[in-house]
Amino acid sequence: MNRKVGLFFGTFNPIHTGHLIIANHMVEYSDLEEVWLVVTPHNPHKKKNSLLDNHHRLEMVYRACETYEKLKPSNIEFDLPQPNYTINTLVHLQEKYPTNEFSLIMGEDNLKNFHKWKNYEVILENHEIYVYPRIASGEMAPEFRDNPKIKKIDAPVIEISATFIRKSIKESKNVRPLLDNKVWEYIDEMNFYK
Repeated sequence: MNRKVGLFFGTFNPIHTGHLIIANHMVEYSDLEEVWLVVTPHNPHKKKNSLLDNHHRLEMVYRACETYEKLKPSNIEFDLPQPNYTINTLVHLQEKYPTNEFSLIMGEDNLKNFHKWKNYEVILENHEIYVYPRIASGEMAPEFRDNPKIKKIDAPVIEISATFIRKSIKESKNVRPLLDNKVWEYIDEMNFYK
């Protein structure tokens, strides 16, 4: 039997409690057996200059996942050609781990733009998508509304943003409740986002 693995992609700049709540909820309240938090080296839709180096973001994800048995950090995209497209990562993962069944985890807001992704039809044909709720406006594309491959998971609505955390740290605000302790210690020790 194949192991069901959910892929939660993100720049994780930094990883925060919202990411952990969603990842943990997905693995505890769906049929996923593990969730891999895939650190994206460079999202084609984001400015690269605001990102911490890959190894620092991966280190924070490692620290955040340490006490969660079913959450795994992944640097699988670090060695893939840039800019990175999800379809390429999925093909690579399927070749590397043929006994795993990979699914995507994404917020409702991302699903609205999913039709703009490279080879989105191929992704949908071969992989399930687990969607968590976001406070977002706009309509979901009709082809995604009743698609059996798209599973809406009744997860808590989390609206914590890494941008807000970075801005708050720069303004010397206390954001410790929004971060795993080990992640906060690393950010503090390395003087990030100041």
